[in-house]
Order: sequence, then C-alpha cells, then structure tokens
Amino acid sequence: MDDRDQQLDRAVANAVRSRAEREQGYRAQSLKIHPWICGRCSREFNHKNLHELTVHHKDHDHDNNPPDGSNWENLCIYCHDNEHARLVDAHPEAEQAKRQSETATHKPFSGLAQLLGDETDPENTS
Repeated sequence: MDDRDQQLDRAVANAVRSRAEREQGYRAQSLKIHPWICGRCSREFNHKNLHELTVHHKDHDHDNNPPDGSNWENLCIYCHDNEHARLVDAHPEAEQAKRQSETATHKPFSGLAQLLGDETDPENTS
C-alpha cells in the first residue's frame, strides 16, 4: 500500500468518525430537548427501546443542526424509513434508472449442465 492509499484510508476513517460524532451529538441533543415519542405515530419510548427512536432532519440536511432542535424530529425507525421512502417514491424515474443499472446480466448456471454431463441439454455441444 503506497502513501496515497494510506492518506485516502485515513481521510475516509476521519470522515466516518466525524460523521458518527456529529450524529451522536445531535441525537443526544434531540433526546434532551424533545420528548421520547415518535413525531408521526406517537409511539412512546423508554431506556429499554430508545435505540429504535431516530432523529430525522426535516430539511434532509444532516449538517443543519441548530441547537434549538428546530430542524429535528424524533421518529421511530419505521416512520423514519417511511419518510425517506416518500422521497424515493416522489422521484420514481430516478429509482427506476437505479434499478435498471443494478440488473444482473451474469448467468452463473449457463454451463452447469455441460459440466455435469447432462446430454439432454440442447446447449450441451459435446
């Protein structure tokens, strides 16, 4: 591994660490100033299930973290997933293009019959 790769690895590790610290910071703040209740379904949380309560950024900008919590909304994991799914559903052409680009074209079993010696396979040319 050359120096450039090591620098890149350090930069990625620092970015991941910074993001995790930032998330912990705003989550902790949000849990201090907002009730432990999902803002959509009104499910209540306690210390036992608090890990299922997430912080949603109303403007979808994770760097916009005002200390008064005005850009945050505590949502359960289900409502949070639903909120982000609505964004995807609002732009179906982008999602369709993504799905098409992820379509598998490899045929892993195309030569299996030949390898197994199945003489009834029309693709078997031996």
